[in-house]
Amino acid sequence: MSVALTGLARRLVQNNALSEEAAIKAVQASREAKTNIINHFVEKKIVPASVVASAVAEEFGDPVFDLSAFNPDYLPKDLVDNKLIERHRVLPLFKRGSRLFVAMCDPTDLRALEEIRFNTGLTIQTIVVEVDKLNSMIEAILSEAAGAAFKGLDDDLENIDIDASESDAQEDTADGADDAPIVRFVNKLLLDAIKMGASDLHFEPYERNYRVRFRQDGILREITSPPVSSANKIAARLKVMAQLDISERRVPQDGRIKLRVSRSKSIDFRVNTCPTLFGEKIVLRILDSDSAKLGIDVLGYEDDQKELYLEALHKPQGMVLVTGPTGSGKTVSLYTGVNILNTPERNISTAEDPVEINLEGVNQVNVNPRQGMDFAAALKAFLRQDPDVILVGEIRDLETANIAVAAAQTGHLVLSTLHTNSAPETLTRLRNMGVPSFNIATSVILIIAQRLARRLCNDCKEEADIPEKSLREFGFTDEDLKTGFTVYAPKGCDNCNNGYKGRVGIYEVVKITDAIARIIMEEGNSMDIADQCRAEGFNDIYRSGLLKVMQGVTSLEEINRVTSG
Repeated sequence: MSVALTGLARRLVQNNALSEEAAIKAVQASREAKTNIINHFVEKKIVPASVVASAVAEEFGDPVFDLSAFNPDYLPKDLVDNKLIERHRVLPLFKRGSRLFVAMCDPTDLRALEEIRFNTGLTIQTIVVEVDKLNSMIEAILSEAAGAAFKGLDDDLENIDIDASESDAQEDTADGADDAPIVRFVNKLLLDAIKMGASDLHFEPYERNYRVRFRQDGILREITSPPVSSANKIAARLKVMAQLDISERRVPQDGRIKLRVSRSKSIDFRVNTCPTLFGEKIVLRILDSDSAKLGIDVLGYEDDQKELYLEALHKPQGMVLVTGPTGSGKTVSLYTGVNILNTPERNISTAEDPVEINLEGVNQVNVNPRQGMDFAAALKAFLRQDPDVILVGEIRDLETANIAVAAAQTGHLVLSTLHTNSAPETLTRLRNMGVPSFNIATSVILIIAQRLARRLCNDCKEEADIPEKSLREFGFTDEDLKTGFTVYAPKGCDNCNNGYKGRVGIYEVVKITDAIARIIMEEGNSMDIADQCRAEGFNDIYRSGLLKVMQGVTSLEEINRVTSG
């Protein structure tokens, strides 16, 4: 497809800032990506931002201005709503009479100009600036505004008077649940946690302070420390949102919060309260249904591991076990498998404690041991309902294990989890629970042991100078070293958390072969099974982590952190 160069692209070619061929290629790429051509030139480093700004000013007859020479303290305050500034990436610089001078990188954005004119009632005069400097100043202004709002919120909290007497506790917390500053404070924290990609929120009262921490990429970070006097009111607000008993402070409670962030998007929070020495600690787990729909290709499985998982999922019967510590991504792995199997031809039932993510087309049951509905009872009920696939949240006892094994041996595909550290330990754990070796060998078809490791930030990761001798000590083979891979280390930048951004799964995927089944029936220990797994080419967790290091996905320090022990 030929492209006729017009406007900015033609001007840059005329100014010898780039070749006609490069300009045509950039315009086509910008159209395909549906991005602004000015941003495309600068973000892809095709043309420097200063050159682009000069060409824009020349093309459209507007003055050009260097924002780095402007003191943001002189910006007109509250003249244009921050939402407009953020949405249109424009910045009011100063006002002269009825004229407002607005900095922007694209003077052809008539919609932005019209909205600002309508909201201010002023005549708009555009000034062209460099897009990178504009974005930096806008982000700084928005961050300062958010910080000021948050500080004001803390000031409101300081002024709350709380009667700490036990007799007034219920009345006090009930009032706190409707207190406007508390409502804004809690809502902001929930939204911040979603925006920051946190997995958990911890609200923790102590004798002399109160802190809120978020778990990001598996690491807890303190976010804020509101006044300790607000502890009861924050707890009450969270309990009201989760529909819990705000007058009950002596026993743990479980609840759920649904937060609608848009017309088509809502986020669920699993809520747990726990009485501590100085009040109730409340932990919220963010349950994002989109995480269960990511697809197997983005979870981090190596190609051979993915094929083994898919092969097991399409078996008519058998048991697939996913193992690992709390927070290692077992639920996402299981739900990914269930999503693959979720077709109109299959009857799928799950028993979970609690149900974390709602799946359309899947029959999900919350286990409730107090009412007699434990995992074993749910399994018995499922087997009377003509199931094809059964998911058991966790195998905790011998009764549940025996029913699950029997289901896997009688024409059902069973998915479940166990809390063990590796695939070989999973098999011996079942035997220690009392499941006969023959039943284990004939029912279990695949075991996935997994961890979650932090991904290195692609914007700032740097090469690590590690001697070849040290690499061998870490476990890299001669064949690995011959590939000439590069080891990267975290550095840290504005776009990440101490050099890391996001997480990736690291897996040990073991298919129960005839040789491994024979070791199980001969009651071999986990070391015997591990030796056979290595002999058959199944990578353990640590080896899979080293592959992620070779691919530049994560660091050696991170692999050692998540696989140690």
